[in-house]
Amino acid sequence: SRRVVSMQKTDQLPDKALARRSFEAAAAGYDRAAVLQREVGQRLFERLDLMKLQPSRVLDLGAGTGQCIPGLFERYRKTEVVALDIALPMLGRARKRGRWLRRPRCVCGDAEKLPFSDNSFDLVFSNLMLQWCVDLQATFVELQRVLRPGGLLLFSSFGPDTLRELRDSWQSVDAFSHVNAFVDMHDVGDALVSAGFSDAVMDVERLTVTYPDVWKLMRELKQIGAHNVTAGRTRGLTGKAQMQRLLESYERYRRDGVLPASYEIVNGHAWAVSSEISIPVGGIK
Repeated sequence: SRRVVSMQKTDQLPDKALARRSFEAAAAGYDRAAVLQREVGQRLFERLDLMKLQPSRVLDLGAGTGQCIPGLFERYRKTEVVALDIALPMLGRARKRGRWLRRPRCVCGDAEKLPFSDNSFDLVFSNLMLQWCVDLQATFVELQRVLRPGGLLLFSSFGPDTLRELRDSWQSVDAFSHVNAFVDMHDVGDALVSAGFSDAVMDVERLTVTYPDVWKLMRELKQIGAHNVTAGRTRGLTGKAQMQRLLESYERYRRDGVLPASYEIVNGHAWAVSSEISIPVGGIK
């Protein structure tokens, strides 16, 4: 079947080692800047509330600092919650989200090679993490494997129109990749079906965050670890002349005294059918 990873140019794919270091460095200040992530997480919970599900074990995939863990505990009072993230310092903060009698089980690992046994979870909840995967279809195959038959995958991710103003402005400066690139909703849906999920439902929301200037936007992206981690990024320092051209180019988007930053939120859910297509791996039980 067609692999979603082929829909992106090689230089637009995430550099996973750089992404890990970026999120490790961002752990301390992440919660102060992650306003959009909280909002999208709350909207994802509203979708979850419509699902008739009483899971015994939940995976918070890409848990970060654990912003969504209290909401999972609140909804499923007798459920074990496992938080997985690629950045260990993020998990150190996620670990503190629960009370001493009930804390998440934290696992540092890669979503594309999950350290869990087959049929381990009834629900995988993932808020704005899947966009950092290099091979999205391989990730969905892993999620199909660790979900029990009838288990639910519910997620949000970024679509290709995310930060389009910043991307377009950089294109007037040079030919390097300066902004992370994300997969189209239809290709995400194709990857779900190819991985063996059933009844996949996809939709898109569009949100706009405003900033007084470009510097504020770029500082915030760095503060949450979401600045450019593409393989095609420039390895050198950006000069003053280049930055000035960027600032001038972005100014054409200014309205009512502020600059917009667009976010395309891809939402999806699908149901696990069987683990027959899975690749056995060792892991925790």
